[in-house]
Amino acid sequence: MPDFREEAQTLRDQLIAWRRDLHRHPELAFEERRTAGLVAEHLKSLGLDVRTGVGKTGVIGLLEGARPGKTVMLRFDMDALPVEEANEVEYASQIPGRMHACGHDGHTAIGLGVATLLARHRSVLHGRVKFVFQPAEEAIGGARAVIDDGALEDPTPDVAFGLHLWNALPLGQAIVQAGPLMAAATHFQLIVQGRGGHGARPHETRDPLVAAAHFVTAVQTVVSRNIEPSQKVVLSVGTFHAGHAFNVIPDRAELGGTIRTLDDGVLARVEQRLQEIIEGIARAFDVRTELQIRHAAPVLINDERAAAYVARAARRVLGDGAVRSMEPLMVSEDMSEFLNRVPGCYFLMGSMNPDRGLDYPHHHPRFDFDEDALPLGVAILAEATVIYLSEEVG
Repeated sequence: MPDFREEAQTLRDQLIAWRRDLHRHPELAFEERRTAGLVAEHLKSLGLDVRTGVGKTGVIGLLEGARPGKTVMLRFDMDALPVEEANEVEYASQIPGRMHACGHDGHTAIGLGVATLLARHRSVLHGRVKFVFQPAEEAIGGARAVIDDGALEDPTPDVAFGLHLWNALPLGQAIVQAGPLMAAATHFQLIVQGRGGHGARPHETRDPLVAAAHFVTAVQTVVSRNIEPSQKVVLSVGTFHAGHAFNVIPDRAELGGTIRTLDDGVLARVEQRLQEIIEGIARAFDVRTELQIRHAAPVLINDERAAAYVARAARRVLGDGAVRSMEPLMVSEDMSEFLNRVPGCYFLMGSMNPDRGLDYPHHHPRFDFDEDALPLGVAILAEATVIYLSEEVG
């Protein structure tokens, strides 16, 4: 077994260079053309069979080992966020209003690093490794797009691994666990159609703004009064748009929000209560309503056997005491789309360093992470891949 921790450290400068280049040039969901080009070029230079334009802007690279065996899929997301960066660093975003505020630049760099190391050891690989560089995770649609475009075919993976740099976890630690890790994401949009008019003559209108405001208030009771307290569920209204003038009652209001759950039965109950509340408001305020619900990503559930491989690799790289488990998070990740179809494990790699001010949360304008996490992530994924392929033919 190669010493992947030591080998990954030799790539540290290159990993940082890749990450900073990507950070300077962030690209939003399904616009990751420059990023995809950089990825494809490097994978081709390593001798991988490369396919581009997967799910619009995704890249797949296939590394064939020297000996027959199974297939490991490694997935890395590439997209940035519509956030204005507030960091004053030399590698800050050069594109106004766009920023890698969630670490996907680091994920892409880690993927290139893993490909580099495993290509070096092609002669001892049993089987093959499929590298999937995915677009549009933040839009929660990229995984489905690449799957629909054949990412899980020719060859079909036997196991899938992935990671997320995590700024709520100290550098040098990892969260690896079987079972649920992240919640399902469901998005909803409510349209309230009334009849507008003059703000001084409200009796002539059917005010959609007031009706929508009652909806925002009423849904706060869905979780607190309709779901058992031991269940984990979040319901948040995130957008509310109505009107353009101070003295005009608008004829339409639109709201949007998200539901995060770990249980399909709980989700069904929440959706039922939303519909019932909306129907009641429509009758009470004499308005028309339309509720649209989109199931964006399922619960992310790690396979027990796959998690054992990753935990074993993480302990080799980080030490026994650095690998632990936690309560499932209510954030979501569309890696769950892959894990719904292929047994696998997605883990969290600690990237926080408060001593250097690298502890802002994900999606914050000052988000940044400790780049010493990059070679650690490379080493764990390379180690887990080789352990799995070696033992599956043993």
